[in-house]
Amino acid sequence: MSENSKIEWTDHTFNPWEGCQKVGPGCDHCYAETRNARFAGGTAINWGPGAPRRRTSVANWRKPLQWNAQADAFFAKHGRRQRVFCASLADVFDNAVDPAWRADLFDLIEKTQKLDWLLLTKRIGNVMPMISETAQRRFDLECLESPRLPSNVWLGATVVNQEEADRDIPKLLAVPARVRFLSMEPLLGPVDLTRLAPKVFAASANALTGRWKWEDGPIRTETEAIDWVIAGGESGPGARPMHPEWATSLRDQCAAVGVPFLFKQWGEWLGAHQDGSYDHEPIELNATDESMRVGKKAAGRLLDGRTHDEFPEAR
Repeated sequence: MSENSKIEWTDHTFNPWEGCQKVGPGCDHCYAETRNARFAGGTAINWGPGAPRRRTSVANWRKPLQWNAQADAFFAKHGRRQRVFCASLADVFDNAVDPAWRADLFDLIEKTQKLDWLLLTKRIGNVMPMISETAQRRFDLECLESPRLPSNVWLGATVVNQEEADRDIPKLLAVPARVRFLSMEPLLGPVDLTRLAPKVFAASANALTGRWKWEDGPIRTETEAIDWVIAGGESGPGARPMHPEWATSLRDQCAAVGVPFLFKQWGEWLGAHQDGSYDHEPIELNATDESMRVGKKAAGRLLDGRTHDEFPEAR
């Protein structure tokens, strides 16, 4: 599935810079921070409050131009456009990033119109202000008047529990974007996408259909809807188990309304009774015996005996 990335839902990974800061429970065991420390002698020098972000090399910034030049051949072979996951080791909408770097990134995105750029953020509330800020730097008067992302951007928000879903999904749906998606990894609790409860509204929302139910009122379609859901468990040292019902519930919510669903991995913990071929003693069981720790490779990515590799249709 991937050309230059090990991540199941993309073809290429591009990091314009490296570094970040933890902002929620999904960040507790950040692999990128661990990687940063490993390559910097044991200390994550680009992580945390006040830490400098490190811009990557000029040669690295040329790679998307090369992928764009190869786009016609890729399409002829695979029948679709290439997907580029941007900033697996950072966050495009991080407050600590030099705004000039972000403007350079959006220039690059505009120059590579044959690529679909997947921008995933844990700071979805920063997107609209930073789009306007970038438009000012680029003297893009059209974007200043009507803030928008480039047409080849898919915008995603990381959501790991119901609290984050209620808080951040309405913000994601408010951003004009060609495709809006959720990365629910590591999934740390059950999430009902069909009944969000944003604290600022006296209403519940179905993120998968865009329908809102106002108190003592009719159901109305008020917003755009989520186009794609990615879910998965946690891997690495200290990984927290994912209850199998959390994953199957998301799959069923998506299937009920035809939203593409991709199950990325179980992580370190395999849902009990999920894979009959696994016949070894687990490393440990979780407190409720609903998951067993077997390691990421052994756990795999089968959910109820099959892979789920669904993607939004190109449009």
